[in-house]
Amino acid sequence: MIRNDWTKEEISEIYHKPVLDLIYQAATIHRQYHEPNEVQVCTLLSIKTGGCPEDCAYCPQAARYHTDIKVEKLLDVQTVLQKAQEAKEAGSTRFCMGAAWREVRNNRDFDKVLEMVKGVAQMGLEVCCTLGMLTEEQAIKLKEAGLYAYNHNLDTSEEFYDEIISTRTYQDRLNTIANANKAKISVCSGGIIGMGETIEDRIGMLHTLATLPEHPESVPVNALVPVAGTPLENQPKVSVWEMVRMIATARILMPKAMVRLSAGRVRMSVEEQALCFLAGANSIFAGDKLLTTPNPDYISDQEMFQVLNLKPRQAYKNELTESLNV
Repeated sequence: MIRNDWTKEEISEIYHKPVLDLIYQAATIHRQYHEPNEVQVCTLLSIKTGGCPEDCAYCPQAARYHTDIKVEKLLDVQTVLQKAQEAKEAGSTRFCMGAAWREVRNNRDFDKVLEMVKGVAQMGLEVCCTLGMLTEEQAIKLKEAGLYAYNHNLDTSEEFYDEIISTRTYQDRLNTIANANKAKISVCSGGIIGMGETIEDRIGMLHTLATLPEHPESVPVNALVPVAGTPLENQPKVSVWEMVRMIATARILMPKAMVRLSAGRVRMSVEEQALCFLAGANSIFAGDKLLTTPNPDYISDQEMFQVLNLKPRQAYKNELTESLNV
């Protein structure tokens, strides 16, 4: 049964189970709701890089930090559509466009993004955007252009949030998620571990996601990739067991969601990634960059898929499944 009334105590009990029992429970639930050998392959493109006014402590695109990221204006529509076509040919079925904005503004750049969304949707790809804060009216425009999903991560727990970001509130994030939901856009929302948070903070973030009126369609679990010049540049590497616990707990709490093994994958072996898939992850980002941080290239992922006998999930599978069940 899908539940939206989880308590933090229940989530803590799940998270702290003996790890092999936790993986077994998550794998069992995963098989009830998903094809166990199917993984959604997504591509994330930075369509507007750097110069962001926010102060997210993990992000090399914040204007106030001295990183080696060069500020670039919004890409032109044809360049983005070419990148989407290349991603499709390489096996991706979801294409996500990220802009280093604090919020969406009603201007020519937003009009261009709407054109990009239309063009990518016409290719048969699930199209996703992550553009910062969003009003309900803007969400409706994106939906009408063909947007399938909107990414807006919570990043961490409400209690730890102020340690990471001061330029917007936790409620701002929840409002954007609500606006996407109202526009009937599927929500992609997760967070990052390894930023100095406690286990209770991780449980708190999962609690917020799992008690939303509707679970996110996609839940990215990121391991911090420390970047020189950001406040978190010296954070230690997250262990695979921490990732496994987060992924398995997310899978148990939100059975229908796509749980995405996201940032940090470049520092994981095939064996470690296989553990994450066993624990319930069924989505990855492909391509050698996640916005501005390193990621395994397409060739490495194709080799991993062959070794693990994984197959890419087709686009719009949820809709196809629902239409067949009618």
